[in-house]
Amino acid sequence: MRSLVRYVMNWAILPLLLACVLLTPLAWADGPPPPAPERPPGERVPALARTWPVGTRPAVLRGWEPPASVYAAGHRGVDLTAPPGAPVRAVAAGRVSYAGRVAGRGVVAVRLAGTSLRTTYEPVRAEVEKGAEVRAGEVVGTVETTGSHCPGTCVHWGLLDGTTYLNPLELLPPWLLNRGPSRLLPVLGVPVPSG
Repeated sequence: MRSLVRYVMNWAILPLLLACVLLTPLAWADGPPPPAPERPPGERVPALARTWPVGTRPAVLRGWEPPASVYAAGHRGVDLTAPPGAPVRAVAAGRVSYAGRVAGRGVVAVRLAGTSLRTTYEPVRAEVEKGAEVRAGEVVGTVETTGSHCPGTCVHWGLLDGTTYLNPLELLPPWLLNRGPSRLLPVLGVPVPSG
């Protein structure tokens, strides 16, 4: 009788074990990546930058292309023209949250004061250390000659809120984004001096 019970138990357990072996990988399989978190409607990045990261009005070689989801392709920042050795400046006041190398590239990240935002700059040879307080316009590093994903040298400028990438150009107020010179318009009713 004992052998009959053992025989029945073994055959009853076998289908359960087989089901576990076949279904466990499905439970562990990754589903589709979660969608990229959206910012609440009407909430914008504050235009608190006081300077460009490099130069006075560098050309944007490649703009921000938001990814469709967290793991999807996209361009998580903007590429700005910059010659090797050019100073890279903090666009706004904050605290350096990282200064080191990532995947062979020099990276500096600055958490912007009074916000949950942080900016990143790469490839940059850091001239600041983690924890340092920086002012808007303060040099945080210099453009490295290697590590750029641009055809020539450039600075990749990124902006994050937590793990969500945002368009760093939105940090710039209109007066920094305008490309043309200021023009004075005539005031109606005031004669134009001749001479």
